[in-house]
Amino acid sequence: MTIRRGIPPLLVPLLLLFAVAGCTSDEPAGVELTDVRRAPVTEVVEAPATVGARATATLRAPAPGTLAKLYVREGDHVRKGELLAKIRSPQAEGQLKQARQAAKQASPAAPRLASPQVRLASFDTRAFDAKVSRHFARARKEARRIRDAQARKQLLGAIDLAEAQHRAQTRALASITAQLNRSINGVLSGVTSGFSGLAGSMASLQAASRTQAKAAVKAAEGTVASLTIRAPFSGVVTLGHASGGGGSGGLDGLLSQIPGGGQQLPSLPSTGSGGAGTPVATGVPVSAGDSIVTVTDVSKLTLSADIDETDVLLVRKGTRATVELDAVPGAGYTGRVTGVGVTPKEGTTGGVSYPVQLSLGPGSFDDGAEAPTPKPGMSAVARLTVRESPSAVSVPASAIVSSGRESVVWAVRDGVAQRRVVKLGAQGEAVVEVLSGLSVGERVVVKGADSVRPGQRLP
Repeated sequence: MTIRRGIPPLLVPLLLLFAVAGCTSDEPAGVELTDVRRAPVTEVVEAPATVGARATATLRAPAPGTLAKLYVREGDHVRKGELLAKIRSPQAEGQLKQARQAAKQASPAAPRLASPQVRLASFDTRAFDAKVSRHFARARKEARRIRDAQARKQLLGAIDLAEAQHRAQTRALASITAQLNRSINGVLSGVTSGFSGLAGSMASLQAASRTQAKAAVKAAEGTVASLTIRAPFSGVVTLGHASGGGGSGGLDGLLSQIPGGGQQLPSLPSTGSGGAGTPVATGVPVSAGDSIVTVTDVSKLTLSADIDETDVLLVRKGTRATVELDAVPGAGYTGRVTGVGVTPKEGTTGGVSYPVQLSLGPGSFDDGAEAPTPKPGMSAVARLTVRESPSAVSVPASAIVSSGRESVVWAVRDGVAQRRVVKLGAQGEAVVEVLSGLSVGERVVVKGADSVRPGQRLP
């Protein structure tokens, strides 16, 4: 026999009375209110960051050879200009010798050919003319002795005509000689102009050859000078690795690397600079481009942070930051923004971020003890204070309801819920600043806002 247990009939009206009384209580179930008040609000942007050095320079072997002497050890502190290493490279020295010999053998510029001038000497007829003049004078003297006047006159006229013809022929001979000189020189000028052009071309080629030879000497001298490695600035030394390979050289290879030789001088190769290979030491063979020494200036440490595109417009030069390092738990470091980049970096989720540079200051633990100095490459988290309001009209962040592009709160006025559109300022993790839409002392819903409707009675 089954026994069913239920509510006695006399208790049902009493339970209904209790249920009605619960629904008419002063505060709806699940809804909490608080007052709008003034409080400090700080908005912080958090971003991953990496510790960096003020400057880093990797010094490489300029030519194949042997590390003749290494003057430093791993972790040494060096000063600018300090001698770090010397490389012995017969190939580089041989290239310099060949380049200097080639520069000496470069022929001087050929002299410019002048157009030859030919001048035919005029015929000297002065003695002949004097003798002819004496003959004409004697002839006139004999002609004057003739008694017949008519015959004498005719003979003297003939003598005058002959003498005039002789003078005309003398002048004609001089004119012919001058014209002949002009004609010959004109022909010679045309012939030698071709040779002058050829001589000019040869001179240009020779000048180019001399320029190329000088450039080869300069390049070879620079390579030999680079075999002595000095610190470009003060810093800490990290020794590199040698690949142990060889290299080809010679004057032809050197000429192909200088301006005018078909290519421009290339930058030093990047091969041989990684962690693979033989650690550098005195006597170790090196190849061109091998990393010999890296000098890192740690006098000032920096931070490189990636700020999301939704926050980067709030970051300004001079913005303060607190920094935490993965390697130093429990310690905080100071930082300040020194520059905001404009080149975007695409993220894995499709958004973009922007590089921000910060200076890194000293750090301390919670108990005030000094924190250790970080090393370049360490991971960190930077928290940038982008907005601060020391005495803001504030509400808890839970009071804000997003409605499209609007920020909304439910305020209570005369016991009735009102929908208010507000403008926000600094947004902290727990408290946000309200620039407009609310006044200090008003009450707002901080829990259960989803269930509130306009005109609803709230305490």
